[in-house]
Amino acid sequence: MRPYASALFCILAGLLLSSAAHALDKVDPYICPTQLQGSGYDCFLEAIPQTYTMCRHIKHIEILEFGMTGAQEGVNGAKTESCIDKHRLSITRPYQAALREASNNKDEVQGLRKLYDTWLDSLAKLKPNSGESEEGYKLRVAGVYGEFNDQIKNSRAMAEHPAVAAAKPKPVPKKKAAQP
Repeated sequence: MRPYASALFCILAGLLLSSAAHALDKVDPYICPTQLQGSGYDCFLEAIPQTYTMCRHIKHIEILEFGMTGAQEGVNGAKTESCIDKHRLSITRPYQAALREASNNKDEVQGLRKLYDTWLDSLAKLKPNSGESEEGYKLRVAGVYGEFNDQIKNSRAMAEHPAVAAAKPKPVPKKKAAQP
């Protein structure tokens, strides 16, 4: 019985480790076209601008069809809202995997959360503001890529060079009193 138990343990451990390493095998290549077998971290960083671009293009089509003011009237903005909802769900696995991979570095986790929040905020701001010119709108929604790129660059730098924890001074051992 004992030889079978150790063999079973090894097989189960291998399965668990391999499933963790390939947690993103089922991610849609639509959001991570170049990171199909990569890490969740890399997929997440690729998915941020990729998914934003897809929803931005849909909003642009709505603006072309209905104009700046009509793009949000009635159900005219439904396609963009559907895109946003879809990608909030599709990015969940890569985001969670990225957080797990970065869990040893608090600054890196904080950077990933900031990037995710920036992405969510940017998607919510795809709607044209009232009185906004078409040129102003295009500049505003395109300007987000600079923020994405900066945060992604910072995140990659933190991953490559994790902050060195402050070295704790070693406690000085107490000397025992000499016994006469």
